[in-house]
Amino acid sequence: MMFLIYLLMIICVLICVSFVTLLERKVLGYIQLRKGPNKLGFMGILQPFSDGIKLFFKEQTFPYKSNFMIYYISPVFLLMLSFLLWSLFPFLFNVFNFNYGILFFMVCTGMGVYGIMLSGWSSNSNYALLGSLRSVAQVISYEVSMIMIMLCIIIFVFSYNLLDMMYYQNLIWFIFMCFPLFFCWVSSCLAETNRSPFDFAEGESELVSGFNVEYSSGGFAFIFLSEYMNIIFMSLMTVIIFLGCDLWPLMFYIKIMMIVFWFIWVRGVLPRFRYDKLMYLTWKLFLPLSLNFFLFYLSLLVYMIM
Repeated sequence: MMFLIYLLMIICVLICVSFVTLLERKVLGYIQLRKGPNKLGFMGILQPFSDGIKLFFKEQTFPYKSNFMIYYISPVFLLMLSFLLWSLFPFLFNVFNFNYGILFFMVCTGMGVYGIMLSGWSSNSNYALLGSLRSVAQVISYEVSMIMIMLCIIIFVFSYNLLDMMYYQNLIWFIFMCFPLFFCWVSSCLAETNRSPFDFAEGESELVSGFNVEYSSGGFAFIFLSEYMNIIFMSLMTVIIFLGCDLWPLMFYIKIMMIVFWFIWVRGVLPRFRYDKLMYLTWKLFLPLSLNFFLFYLSLLVYMIM
């Protein structure tokens, strides 16, 4: 039964990914005063399935001097990590709920660095290698700030279990108790998922397409699926940590879609950062701010205990 429920959830997530891509193309189209895909099916609703079929039936190419095994395994590794992350979905009827959910989330997001690094290195392409190095530096830097923000929330809850977030936010959401941290968190989510304006791993103007430039067909589709599954999961974590985590009502899923829409809207509105400013943002703003909040909440806790 647990396996069937997990399988059903993964199928629903994959369908959600396909329609999030359609939503993104539509929203970006209207932001840029054009329609977006509108031919295939009613209002272009079958476009994601057409794209998926086209991707998986294209010819699979690979660079002649690439490290063949690692080159092929890296996209699968990234996709498996995304599937593992989704096992953290906080079911109320105790399917995969375990007490160290937040630690598991930190481990899986940290492991994603290796998939990006290996896919860029194994392609034996200068552009792919540069893209993967940028992405690794970016993800590692922003992970530090993310972990500090999560530690501030853990002080409130005193638990790594995601379901405890729901019980402790029954009367007041954590966003009202640490409003600046919420903005640091959503900005770090953009950087963690390599989304605009922090999409330096895929800077088209200087890197062609970044670490995935040599991938085609199924390999590219796996990287694409992994990226969008991570975007939806980071939206889920934002709702769980800051916006109440009320799992029963429909409002929970509406809040997730609002955060996903925000990811897309930011891509259409903001230009790309300069790389040094990206690094200054986390090391000189997010990290000191989250550390100060952490010490403040810790001192409050000690004061209350005394």
